[in-house]
Amino acid sequence: MPAPEPATQAATRRRAAPPGRPGSFLTKLPFFYGWVVVAVAFVTLGVSVSVRTSFSLLFPPILDEFGWSRGTTAAAFSVGFFSSALLSPFIGTAMDRFGPRVVMPLGALLVAAGLILATLATAPWHFYLTLGLLVVGFGIAISFIGHGAILPNWFARRRGLAVGIAFSGVGVGAVLIFPWLQAIIDGEGWRRACWALAFLLLFLVVPLNLLLQRRRPADLGLRPDGAASAGADGRSGGAAQGDVVDAAWAETDWTLTRAVAQPRFWWLLLGLGSGLYAWYAVQVHQTRYLIDVGFPAEHAALALGLVGLLGIAGQIGLGHLSDRIGREWTWTLACLGFGLCYLLLLILRAYPQDALLYLMVACQGLIGYGMAPLYATISAELFQGRNFGAIFGVLSTGGTLGAAAGPWVSGLLFDARGDYVLAFWLAIGLCVVSSLAVWLAAPRKVRAASGQAARCRTTER
Repeated sequence: MPAPEPATQAATRRRAAPPGRPGSFLTKLPFFYGWVVVAVAFVTLGVSVSVRTSFSLLFPPILDEFGWSRGTTAAAFSVGFFSSALLSPFIGTAMDRFGPRVVMPLGALLVAAGLILATLATAPWHFYLTLGLLVVGFGIAISFIGHGAILPNWFARRRGLAVGIAFSGVGVGAVLIFPWLQAIIDGEGWRRACWALAFLLLFLVVPLNLLLQRRRPADLGLRPDGAASAGADGRSGGAAQGDVVDAAWAETDWTLTRAVAQPRFWWLLLGLGSGLYAWYAVQVHQTRYLIDVGFPAEHAALALGLVGLLGIAGQIGLGHLSDRIGREWTWTLACLGFGLCYLLLLILRAYPQDALLYLMVACQGLIGYGMAPLYATISAELFQGRNFGAIFGVLSTGGTLGAAAGPWVSGLLFDARGDYVLAFWLAIGLCVVSSLAVWLAAPRKVRAASGQAARCRTTER
């Protein structure tokens, strides 16, 4: 019986194999096809995340029509949030096995079905299954988790920038879709709004992903960043391999079992979960808090909208910055943005001034929201490979549980104390924990960001 093939030789053979169809017209475009993948993700995220968060607009008319309690009705979103945490590993595994051309159209079809079936609902549990499980739960297949499993495959040198551009579609989608959706609700009712969202999914998201989305550049006989077989520095593998610091780690064929046995996996899980705790705690409670400390409701709503708008620049800017200075430094900067946001909210209790309000908005949107593209980017730096989807799915479960805990624990602390002071200090503490955990996960010790690697090569010369 022949001896097993060494892991390094197997990895080299897999990288050298040209599984795609180099003669395809997709490889003859005048630009790298990875930017088509980014463009499709930009549109898909703009629609899908807006659909998942449209519950906040559908919530008031549903309450008015059926007269149920707020807790009973809002539980639909909670069901969706926790079901998405449970579904994350399965979505990631499905992405590895079947690819985005199967998983994303199927996910869009399930979300559209949930929206359409919700128009027939007559009891709370109907909404738990439709708007909760189908729309919010299965919606992860076409939102951050689904795209986080494939986008890092296409870029190495410009990974942070590419993921940041794709994820900024969320902010653009919110700006365009929410006013349109609210106009439909006001004029024709929430059921017609559900049909309108289903139409967007069926006639925009499904065909775009079915026709144009791809899992990795090797499927088309390409390399990350559009690199040739030999990079500009003359080394084979181009950008994808040129910035490797720990070759043994990078060449490991990571499986979920191998990944969870590494301390780095658990440090990263802690970093993602505590970071998203801070993100969602402020996102849910901010508007109510600002009204409580004396701002008009219109100003509080405007602040939330400005955060989303500035978040477009924040995600692109910090994504690009992470390619230059490294993932840990940029994640720390994003955590600092949320930490300053909470500090300013605490100061606003005593000094409710517009200048401080807009400074808080800038810290949250321009800096804190830069966390979004790093979520998938850091995970890929450590565990990229043919099983990355499954690994990222489990990491996302931890992140989703942190996101779910943030609003809930903050609400419990408010109920117990009558204010948000302890809740906000806890969130600040978790920002520190998140930053430290990502430094301990140490993606820089596996793959250097392209800017760092370039500086090192210049120094060596």
